[in-house]
Amino acid sequence: MAGPPSDYRLLVPRDWFRVDLTHERWRGQLKTFVDRESAAGSAPAQARREVWTTLRNTAEGGVARGALEFFLKTEPHETGHTGLPASLMVSLLPTPRGLAPETADLAATLAGRRGPASEITTVALGAGDTVRAATDATLDFHIRMPGGVGYLLLAFALPLSGTEGPMGNLCTAIAESLRWI
Repeated sequence: MAGPPSDYRLLVPRDWFRVDLTHERWRGQLKTFVDRESAAGSAPAQARREVWTTLRNTAEGGVARGALEFFLKTEPHETGHTGLPASLMVSLLPTPRGLAPETADLAATLAGRRGPASEITTVALGAGDTVRAATDATLDFHIRMPGGVGYLLLAFALPLSGTEGPMGNLCTAIAESLRWI
């Protein structure tokens, strides 16, 4: 595909709750997730409010930076309690045509910003050249869009399971499923 894509397809497991951040109703969708998860467990009201506030603030920040979708997956902790869910924020990072930095340049910039706590690598995914940035609990994929019009960012947060192991492998598989339309 030489020109810019009109959309993308991403395979996310059905048990991940999707919040469409492109519509004003996203707060209601997010509240539905928090209420549903709260009903399933015995979390105290204060914990539910904290989860709601954190997720709402994360979504609002994402919307301000071009986020399109927010996926959530509850992860049970060894204690049986749930904390913040695993999440995927999909964001569009557009640039004027032909001005998107090369992946090696973006990787160097991210390495300078994030410091030694992050592992920054470049990888080739089916959707294009990608910068992968990983920490113990986050995994970001900056996928260069065809036509040099920017990057699509898949930002995973895995606060309970971390990025090593099955959940990290699942996140990588989700990123590998990306296809341009």
